[in-house]
Amino acid sequence: AENLPEIMNDSVVAAKEELLDECETIWKQMEECQNKLTLLRAEPLPESDAKLSLLMTRMKALTVEYNQWQQRSPEIISTNPEVLLALGKEELQKVKKDLEMVLSTVRSKNKKLKEDLEREQRWHDEQEQILEALKGIEEEMKNEIVSSCKKRAFEELKNEMLKLKAYKEELLNALGEFLEEHFPLPEEDGSTKKKKKKSSEGPAKQLITLHEILEILINKLMSTPHEPYVTINDSFWPPYIELLLRCGIALRHPEDPNRMRLEAFHQ
Repeated sequence: AENLPEIMNDSVVAAKEELLDECETIWKQMEECQNKLTLLRAEPLPESDAKLSLLMTRMKALTVEYNQWQQRSPEIISTNPEVLLALGKEELQKVKKDLEMVLSTVRSKNKKLKEDLEREQRWHDEQEQILEALKGIEEEMKNEIVSSCKKRAFEELKNEMLKLKAYKEELLNALGEFLEEHFPLPEEDGSTKKKKKKSSEGPAKQLITLHEILEILINKLMSTPHEPYVTINDSFWPPYIELLLRCGIALRHPEDPNRMRLEAFHQ
């Protein structure tokens, strides 16, 4: 049993030597065939049809070689089982090395693909986080814009109302000054006092200015637009009432002449 490896090595060496001898024999046969072909090609050819004869010779040689290859069956290099075993082992070792190289290459590619996949997955997760953050910022900005727009619109409306109030005050003040200047209290007129003395027996009621009459008519129209008529009493000086009616500023009630209203200029 101890001498078994040495016997196997000796047999393998003998098989290799036998295989080399067979290869040398085959090589010698090939050299002889090559020499014969060289001699055949070296024979002189007629000058007239040299090219045609050369082509025909080549065609015949190729045809013969083709037929031989068609009829030839694969030959075993050697029938010695030890030689075949050694060749099989060598071939298997080559195949094993090739497969190991392929396996190593595939593993390396798989590792790189796995790393690329992990990197792409991390990048995808980062992009998802950025997208969510951007959506949150967009929502906050929308809310801020809406709130700021509402606030700005409210401020603008408030400013407009203040301007309108200020303009209204200016108009009322200008109207009051105009009426006080051009339509003073009737008590300041002497003829008015005489008329009042003749027409009134009891204590006279205090008359109001044209400005106050207009204020009463305006407030009545604004507070109760469905019932804008005001009852004419003794504090309304008749000339002022006639002035308002003639100028189309006021209108009498169609059924009660003692009531009048302000013309609805805003409608």
